Amino acid sequence: MTRRTLVSSLALAAGVKAKPAPRTEWKPLLGVLGPYTPDNVAWTKAQGFTNMILGSGPGPRSTLNAETITDAQIADVKATLQKHQMNVSALQVGGDSINPDPDRRARANHFFVKAIELAGKLGVPYIGTQSGKDAAKPFEQQVDEIVRVYTEQFFPACQQYKVRILWEPYPEAPNIATSPVGFAALFKAFGDSPYVGLQYDPSHLVRQFMDPIQTARDFSDKIYDVHLKDTEILWPVLRAGGINPVNKARWWRYRIPGMGSINWREFFSVLQDIGYTGAMSIEQEDDLYGAANNPGPDFSGEFKVGLAMAKRYLNQYVP
Repeated sequence: MTRRTLVSSLALAAGVKAKPAPRTEWKPLLGVLGPYTPDNVAWTKAQGFTNMILGSGPGPRSTLNAETITDAQIADVKATLQKHQMNVSALQVGGDSINPDPDRRARANHFFVKAIELAGKLGVPYIGTQSGKDAAKPFEQQVDEIVRVYTEQFFPACQQYKVRILWEPYPEAPNIATSPVGFAALFKAFGDSPYVGLQYDPSHLVRQFMDPIQTARDFSDKIYDVHLKDTEILWPVLRAGGINPVNKARWWRYRIPGMGSINWREFFSVLQDIGYTGAMSIEQEDDLYGAANNPGPDFSGEFKVGLAMAKRYLNQYVP
């Protein structure tokens, strides 16, 4: 064997060894976000969805009030979900962890711990929420206070019930996890904690004029759950009045996927590249499809049309 044939053989062997595994069809869970009711679960399953994100909040209108729900009611919820073979990726819970008012902070954090407990009892792995915010404090101090509260109050429950807290980048809530700057600061402060991550919603980045595709790439290892919602920028209104119009004109609006500015092909390409096979759930906030007139807790007819229209669009990417 000559030196040339030896080198060629070694290169061929290395090439064979480095051959990537064959690709399989991408099949993440496709779902919807909404209140828990048996009718909502049944309808969601009948439409071909395989996942739900369920809201949990305080008050008498909540169908999953973590503070008052009984073990018998939890058993009923689990039985309904099992009957329809419905996965639940997350509970959606408000977050106000560092509110400057001590009473409001205590109430919010007490409920949040109960929500972690409820998620654990239901077998739900994630809580979708906001980080908390106290705008009167410098940014760095807010980060430090969030870390302290989470570590002292939330993480013991997360460890006990095997639940991870995920931040949704919702900018109109008590939240500093709304941008790459906020994400980076929080994840650096929390280090390698197994109890925090992202519930990625690209629509919120679009309306803040950030790049939802590049941000997904940059924080791909932190994405554990996904909201599917689009944002339409009303450019004539924006150009006439700017981002702070004196007449308060609305220059953006949430839409069902495919009706706004997000390049969904690129977004789903990022998720496929990172091997994401978790859940992606439509968050229906499109007023053209009854989002503003959905009294609930059962989905209204118009609201269902919006979900069905969104699914029709998404099926070209998600089997």
